[in-house]
Amino acid sequence: MDLGIRIEKALDIALAKAEGADCPPKLAAALRYAVFPAGHRIRPRLVLAVSEACGGSDPDAADAAAAAIEFLHCASLVHDDLPCFDDADERRGKASVHKAYGEPVAVLAGDALIVLAFETLARGVLADPLKLGGLIRLAGQAVGAPGGICAGQAWESEADVSFAAYHRAKTASLFAGATAAGALAAGAEPLQWRALGERLGEAYQVADDISDVAASPDQIGKPCGRDLALGRPNAARELGLAPAIALLERMIVEAIASVPPCPGQAQLRAAILLETKRFLPAGLVRHAA
Repeated sequence: MDLGIRIEKALDIALAKAEGADCPPKLAAALRYAVFPAGHRIRPRLVLAVSEACGGSDPDAADAAAAAIEFLHCASLVHDDLPCFDDADERRGKASVHKAYGEPVAVLAGDALIVLAFETLARGVLADPLKLGGLIRLAGQAVGAPGGICAGQAWESEADVSFAAYHRAKTASLFAGATAAGALAAGAEPLQWRALGERLGEAYQVADDISDVAASPDQIGKPCGRDLALGRPNAARELGLAPAIALLERMIVEAIASVPPCPGQAQLRAAILLETKRFLPAGLVRHAA
C-alpha cells in the first residue's frame, strides 16, 4: 500500500476513536480540522519509510507510530498558531484552528491530539510491551523537555537563544523521533537512526526560514515574515539567502549519507532526496544530487 494512503487511513481510524458520541461537537470538529486535509506528512512518511527500509516486520506498530508522530506535529501547529505564540491567522491554506473555532477549543484540541498520540501507540503496539515502552519514550522525548518541541517553543521566551539549540528542539527533535520510531517499530536499533532525523529536521527548519523570507503566503499556506516580526532566529536572515540555500543543500547531502546500513538503504536514500523536494516552493533551491 502507498505510504500516503497508509498514513491517511491510520490517522482517520485513530481520530474516529476521539470523535465518539460523548465528544463535544466543536472539539470533535476542531480535531479533524487540525489533522485534515493533509499537509506534506513528512514526519509520518519518515516513520514508515525507515520501518520499510529496516524490513517492515511490524506494519501495525509502524502505522501507529506514524499516526502518533503526525498527531504530535499537528498539535504543535495548533498551539504554535495561538495568539500567545505566533498569532497566525492561517495554516495549510485555511484559517488556523483558533480562528475557526476560538482560542479555548484550539488549546483543548491541541492537548487532545497530544493525548491521542499516546493512546494510538498503546492501541497499535499493545502486544509488545517492550516496543510500546520504547516508542512512548521516543515520542515523549520528541515533544517534551529538555529537548523536545515544548523546549523549542520555550526558547522563544528566553532573552538569549542558541540558534542551534532552538532548531534542534523546535523542529529536529520530532524528525529524530520519527526516524528512531520507524526503526524501533521494525525491531531495529533506534539510536543509530536519530542522526538522520536530526539532520533532516535541521534542514527542514532552514528551509522554513528561507520560505519565511523569500516565499509568498500562497506558496506555503501560512503568513510570511513572522520570524522578523516576532524577533525569532532565522537562518536566511542571519546568513543571507544564498548561504542559507547552500547550507540547506549541504544538510540534505549529509542526511542522505547518514542513513545506516539496512536492507532498504539505497531505496531510502532515493526516497529522502525525493521527499526533500517538498521542503521549499519550486525555484527556491536546486536540490543536491
